[in-house]
Amino acid sequence: MGLGLLGRGVQVIKFLIKAGAIVTVTDLKSEEDLASSLKKLAVLPSRGTLKDAPRVPLGGLRFVLGKHEISDFQNADLVIRAPNAPLDSIFLKASREAGVSITQDAALFAELMPAGVILIGVTGTRGKSTTTHLIFEILKKAGRRVFIGGNVRDGVTLPLLQKVRAGRRLAEAGYGPAEAGRRLAEAGYGPAKEGDFVVLELDSWQLQSFGDAKISPNVSVFTNLMPDHMNYYKGDMKRYFEDKAQIFKNQKAGETLVIGSELLESHEIKTKAKIVPFSTKDFPKTWKSELLGEHNIHNCAAAVAAARALNISDSIIKKAVADFNPVPGRLEFLRNFKGIKIYNDNNATTAEATLAALRAFPQNKKIILIMGGADKALDMSELADEIPNRCKDVVFLKETGTEKFKNLIDKNEWKGVQIEEAEKLSDCLALSLKIAKRGDIILFSPAFASFGKYFKNEYDRNDQFVSLVKKLK
Repeated sequence: MGLGLLGRGVQVIKFLIKAGAIVTVTDLKSEEDLASSLKKLAVLPSRGTLKDAPRVPLGGLRFVLGKHEISDFQNADLVIRAPNAPLDSIFLKASREAGVSITQDAALFAELMPAGVILIGVTGTRGKSTTTHLIFEILKKAGRRVFIGGNVRDGVTLPLLQKVRAGRRLAEAGYGPAEAGRRLAEAGYGPAKEGDFVVLELDSWQLQSFGDAKISPNVSVFTNLMPDHMNYYKGDMKRYFEDKAQIFKNQKAGETLVIGSELLESHEIKTKAKIVPFSTKDFPKTWKSELLGEHNIHNCAAAVAAARALNISDSIIKKAVADFNPVPGRLEFLRNFKGIKIYNDNNATTAEATLAALRAFPQNKKIILIMGGADKALDMSELADEIPNRCKDVVFLKETGTEKFKNLIDKNEWKGVQIEEAEKLSDCLALSLKIAKRGDIILFSPAFASFGKYFKNEYDRNDQFVSLVKKLK
């Protein structure tokens, strides 16, 4: 359900086809909207034209685009849904009523992964990407074989499961994709083996399917919880927490939950796993890190606690932390252009994330902030109050959320803050450079989502900004 524009759906489809599955790709977007993703599927061997979509040697592929058909959801063996499919989707309801299993890429991987592989899951409102990548780098530094997936860029989880050598044989024997996957995993077909690690960044949508399958990672890391995706959850923080909590709800005795101390104090945490709390105080003061801001100290502390729980020595952890660079799009230093430092914080899609970025710099009002985007129904008042204390200028990117935010501006408080606005990201950067002086900082930290008329997705927004900065002369 949902091909998507990020490429993950494409890779999942290719994997399932190779495993011998008959796949129906159904998406409300049109063929024109999905052209870039469909083009990638056109390379499937012996499949013929996209329009015809005949049987292929290892399975079959058909497309239903621009609409959904109820019957597809009622008659499937398995529905792999898009992460942000509506909670009240009539199509998913039809699947449930018909007794059809519903899952997602990461949850299916967790169900089918070979025995003995240690699954590490990371969630939270902020910091999960940095924490996930840092744990990954620590384990690599320790000489362990480790894979990364989940909600990371180019992270397609299901294909990590196995190299399919017997898929055709299993398909010909009449096994569906789920049973075929189980048999392949049991037979040892796959890159992962006992003692290896897989680190997954998991958002609340992916964890819904973990809950449906009643599974949780062996080691779970829950960084923090703040309002996010309230447009999706319709303001229901309880439901948002319940989805996030699936990361530990089904952990077993002997497994581990690494959790932020504040979260542990503010919520009832019921789990059979060993609970390991952490805070910024747990990050050794003598250790060095290239990451800016107190929030990144918190992320480092989470990764350190997880690595220690896995019996990785402090000497290795310390070296990995010191060598670790910011994840692209997360307070990432791009370049010094004529004495002006430019930072990319594209993945800041909440007010709290942009606040954390602003507070990572000295309070000297040398920041020119580029912000704006699509509304997520979040409280932006604290950010509106803080900006005049931190920024000399703000350049707004026009969008639905931007208009709502501008209504929060207190003209008395914002005296002395220059305000500009543009429809294109290129114009926002040009305006910022026109305003900036040597020693200033240009910070791209949107505080809003990327969806809308200007960008295909968050990665497109990131890539556009990085490209614009690289081309500066």
